[in-house]
Amino acid sequence: MNIAKFTFNPIAENTYLIWDETGEAAIIDAGNSSPAENRALDNFITEKGLKPVLALGTHGHFDHTMGMPHIKGAYGVPFAVHSDDSFLLENSVPSAAIFGVKVEELPAIDIDLSSLPEISFGNTTLQIIPTPGHTPGHVCFFEPQSRVVFTGDTLFADTIGRTDLPGGDYSWIMKSIIENLLPLGDDVKVYPGHGRDTTIGQEAAGNPFITEVLEG
Repeated sequence: MNIAKFTFNPIAENTYLIWDETGEAAIIDAGNSSPAENRALDNFITEKGLKPVLALGTHGHFDHTMGMPHIKGAYGVPFAVHSDDSFLLENSVPSAAIFGVKVEELPAIDIDLSSLPEISFGNTTLQIIPTPGHTPGHVCFFEPQSRVVFTGDTLFADTIGRTDLPGGDYSWIMKSIIENLLPLGDDVKVYPGHGRDTTIGQEAAGNPFITEVLEG
């Protein structure tokens, strides 16, 4: 599986484009927010000769979904998010305004991830790992062959996602990390929703939020 990372929008969110040998591609957390960012994504897709067939959301916060109007218009792909985050999508415009960011109305969810164990495109299958805590419907996407996981705003390098926003819960996010992410294995590469890449092993050994629980 191939991975391209783009850092988009005023919140510096990581958008990922992933594809395999079939040329089919999925966009994870479409945060593109301007004509220039749209062009950067579109030009990359064109240069690589890719065919986007799926748009995946780890969760419903506006900085991870604000590119969906463009993605829908340009590629017509289904939008897949957990339905427990529908309220965040529905309130994206006023929520973004609080941060001084303007977003368009977001499209409805086409594929509800709440009851799916996995989702596929091309020859690639992503396991859907429930990780509530940052938001009620947060999920991570794990690709076992490449040993990579896209963690959205659940797990970052050296820290974890905020839990003080509507629907957030600290006990949930820690349970999600300890029980659902750490067992994936120390070698698994972590691609987070903000900041630099890391590994499960690095976070298990040095993330202060995790070590406090493991050593407590």
